[in-house]
Amino acid sequence: MEKIFYYFLIDVPRAMTIWAVLMVLAAAATVGLIMRPRHSGTGTADLAAEPGGPGPDGATPVGAEPALRAEEQRRRALASRALELHRYAEEVTVAAERSAVTAQRRRDEWLTAQEEAESAWQAYEAADVAARRVAAAAVLPEPRTPRTPAEYADRERYLHRAAMAACTRKELSVLQLSDALAHRNGWDPRRHPVEQEIVLRRTVRDSLFAAHRAATERERAAWRDAEVAAEAARSLREEAFAATAKAEEFRRWLPSSPSAGSTDGTAGGANGRVRPAVRWRAARAG
Repeated sequence: MEKIFYYFLIDVPRAMTIWAVLMVLAAAATVGLIMRPRHSGTGTADLAAEPGGPGPDGATPVGAEPALRAEEQRRRALASRALELHRYAEEVTVAAERSAVTAQRRRDEWLTAQEEAESAWQAYEAADVAARRVAAAAVLPEPRTPRTPAEYADRERYLHRAAMAACTRKELSVLQLSDALAHRNGWDPRRHPVEQEIVLRRTVRDSLFAAHRAATERERAAWRDAEVAAEAARSLREEAFAATAKAEEFRRWLPSSPSAGSTDGTAGGANGRVRPAVRWRAARAG
């Protein structure tokens, strides 16, 4: 306890003395800084001494002109690039609109081909029903008629009239009508009218079935063309939207111009940014 009391009596006054000396030194330094004389001409001299700042008479130093020219060239290049992006966005937008028109036309063609295929199928079904009904009469014995030149002439006239009527209803093609009138490819005017009707109905059914298959192929081709056109329109719309957004973002981040205008067709706005002389507008995506 005696040692502790001794150290307390010796060390505490020593520490207090050190802290008092430090506080006095700090106060003296503060007073010296406050009372230091101020020089009024240092501001102008410092500004004149800066490499990029104006001189005492407000003129730009000669050494700063290359830096200003480089900055102006960079600003003009950025403005030109922004204008190119905007023109590209407009061109892609026009292409997207034309592609959308083409896609709509292809879709209309596909709908028309689909209707034609449906009509061809319905015609084939009706011809098939008629062929089956006439074929059912073939089980009956053929009527006996006199084999005279007048009878054969009547049979020939019947064949010609039936073939022309079927061609008028678009059940037979012109080539098939020519074969019937010329008695080629299975067309025999000496047959009984019942046999001629059976042959005619079967030929009509086969012809309409071939027409239905051709219409189906046209419908499938039109569907493929419509899908390709729609995909191209979607791709161009996305490209137009991306190009428009890129152009607007590039223009928004152009550096500010120190002058009110420039000689390259650009002018500074109220906020000091360089903008092309043309009017900017948002490009539609189609």
